[in-house]
Amino acid sequence: MAQGDFTDTERSGGRGMARRALPLLLVLLLIGSLGALIYSASNATRDHQQALVEQRRSFDIIALARAFEARTARAEVTLARYVISLDTDTGRLFQDQWRGAASQLKALHYATRHSGWQRGNVQALQRAFDDRTKTLNDIALRTTYGQKIGALGRFHQAGSSRDLKRITALLDIVIKAENARLRERSLAVTLAGDRTQTMGRTSGLLGLALLVCVLFAAWFANSALTDRRNARRLAEAESERADRLDTAVRARTAELTEAYERLKQESTEREAAEEHLRQMQKMDAVGQLTGGIAHDFNNMLAVVVGGLELAKRKMRVQPEEAGRHLDNAMEGASRASALTRRLLAFARAEPLLPSAVDPDALLSGMADLIDRTIGDQIRVSFTQNAQGWRIFVDQHQMENAILNLCVNARDAMDGRGQLTLSTGRATLAADEIGECQAGDYVTLTVTDDGCGMSADVLTRVFEPFFTTKPVGKGTGLGLSQIFGFVRQCEGEIRIDSQPGEGTSVHLYMPRRTGDAADALGQEAQANQSPVEHPPTRILVVEDDPRVLNQTMAALGELGHLPIACDHPSKAARLLSHNSDIGLIISDVLMPDLTGPEMVKALPAAYAHIPVLFVTGYAGDMTESADFASHAVLRKPYTLMALGQALSQALSESPRNGTAQAAE
Repeated sequence: MAQGDFTDTERSGGRGMARRALPLLLVLLLIGSLGALIYSASNATRDHQQALVEQRRSFDIIALARAFEARTARAEVTLARYVISLDTDTGRLFQDQWRGAASQLKALHYATRHSGWQRGNVQALQRAFDDRTKTLNDIALRTTYGQKIGALGRFHQAGSSRDLKRITALLDIVIKAENARLRERSLAVTLAGDRTQTMGRTSGLLGLALLVCVLFAAWFANSALTDRRNARRLAEAESERADRLDTAVRARTAELTEAYERLKQESTEREAAEEHLRQMQKMDAVGQLTGGIAHDFNNMLAVVVGGLELAKRKMRVQPEEAGRHLDNAMEGASRASALTRRLLAFARAEPLLPSAVDPDALLSGMADLIDRTIGDQIRVSFTQNAQGWRIFVDQHQMENAILNLCVNARDAMDGRGQLTLSTGRATLAADEIGECQAGDYVTLTVTDDGCGMSADVLTRVFEPFFTTKPVGKGTGLGLSQIFGFVRQCEGEIRIDSQPGEGTSVHLYMPRRTGDAADALGQEAQANQSPVEHPPTRILVVEDDPRVLNQTMAALGELGHLPIACDHPSKAARLLSHNSDIGLIISDVLMPDLTGPEMVKALPAAYAHIPVLFVTGYAGDMTESADFASHAVLRKPYTLMALGQALSQALSESPRNGTAQAAE
C-alpha cells in the first residue's frame, strides 16, 4: 500500500512537472516562432528595399533617356537657328547643347552598366549618336564658312537621315525595355510590401499569444526579466552602433561636400583660364589682321603723300613730272580703296560688280603685273585653253584672287622656281567637285613647285587668320578671301598638294553663255554711262568739313551749284530757303541723325526731291530698308564716279511718282 502511495506521489509530481514544463515549452515555441517571423520580416524588408532600389534605377534610366532625347532635340533646333541666322553665339550654344547631350548619353551608359539586357542597346545608341554628331558638325562647319545654302540642304537631309531614325528607335527600345523591367520591379515592390504587412500582422498576433503565455507562465518571470535586460543591453549596443554609423556617415558626407566644393572651384578656375585663352587667341587674330592692314595702308599712304609732295614741288618747274607724281598718288589711293573693298568682300559686306570676263584675256592682261609682283627669279608660263568660254565675275576681285595665289606660290618657292597659270574647260556632274551644280565650268589653275603643304595644313588652309608664314609676313586672310569670293560667284576651289612636291590651286567658275553674259555686261556698262544734265542746285549734307569742301569743289567742277549743310538738323531749313534745290547728297553716318533718318524726317513737301547717299561702308545698304529706293555712292570716289552717280540719281528720281500723286 505504501509502495502504491509512493508511486502515485511520483506520478503526481511527474504530472506537476509536466504541467510546469508545458507553458515553458509553449513559450519557447512561441519565442521560436516569433524569431522565425522576425527573420522572415527582415528578409521581406530587405527584399522590399532592394525592389525599391531597382525601381528607382529604372526610373533614373528612363529619365536619362528622356533627358538625352530632349537635349538632342534642343541642340538640333539651335543648329537650325544657327544655319538660318548665321549668329556665332547661336553656333556656340549648339555646341554646348550637343556636348550636354553627349554627357547625358555617358550618364545613361554608366547607369546601365549592370544591365546586361540594355548594354547592347546603349552601345548601338552611342554609335548612332557618333554618326549624328559627324553629320551635324558638318552642317555647323558649312554654316561657319558661309555655305548657308549647302548647310540648309544638309540640314534638310539630316532631318530624315538613318542615324536620326536609329537614335529614335534605339531610345524607344531602351525606354520600352526599362518600362517592362519597371513593371516587374513595381510588382516586386508590391509583393514585398504585402509580405511586410503580413509579417507585421502575424507578429502582432504572436505577440498577443506570447503575452497570454507569459501570464500563464508567471514562474518564468525572473527568466523573462533576465531576457529583457539582455535585450535592453543589445538594444543599447545597437543604438550605440547606430550612433557611431551616423557619425561616420556625417563625417563622410562633410568630406564629400568639401571635395565637391573643391572640384567646383577648380572647374570655375579652369573655365576662367579657358576664357582667358580664348580672349588671347582673339586678340592674337586681331593683332595679325591689324598688322597686315597697317603695313599695306602705310605703303599706300607713303605713295600718296610722297606723290603729292613731289607734285607740289614740280608743279611750276616741271608740270609733266608733277602730273606723273599725281598719277602715282592716285594709284596709291586707288590701291587703298581696293584694300578696303577686299576686306569688305572678305566680310561678305561688299557687293560684287560682275561683268562678262574672258579668262584667257584676263591672264594675258595680268602678265606684266604678275611679273612685277613675284620677281625675276620665278619663271612664269601661261596655258590658255578656255577657248572663248566666259565667266561672269567682278574682274577686280578675280584679278586680286589670282594675284594672291601667285604671291602665295612665290612665298612657297622662296622666290625661285616655276609658276604655271592655266585655264581650261570642265563639265561637272552635281557635287562632283564640292557643292558645284551640274554644268559647264571654266577652270583656272595656279601651280608651283614649292614646298607643298601637309594634310594638317590643308584641313585648315581656308580658316580666317590661319597662316604658316612668319609673324609680320601675312594676316591669314588671303585664301579665306579667295574662298569667300569663289563661293559668292557660285564656284568651287580645290587644292592638290604634297610636302616637297608643290601645290596646285584649282578654281572652278561657272560658265555663262555668250548671250547671257553679253546682255549682263551691256546692262552693267549702260548703268555706268553718264547722262548729261543741266546745272542743278544740290544740297550737300556732310558733317566732316574737309569732305564737305571737297564735295562742294567736285560738284562745282562738274558744273552744278552746291549748297553746304554741315549738320543734318539744318537740312529742312535750307530746303525751305532754297526752293530750286533739285537733289540732296547726304552722308550716311552723322551726329544725332543718320542720312536715312534725316531724309525720312523731312516734310512731305520735299518728298519729290531725289536723294544720293554717300557712304564709306557699302554694307550699310544691306542693313537698312531705307536705302532701297535711293542711289548710293561709295567713298572714296572719282569725279567720273560722282558724275555717273549724279546722272543715275537725277535720271531715275524714284520718288517723283509719290510727289506727283500727292499733288
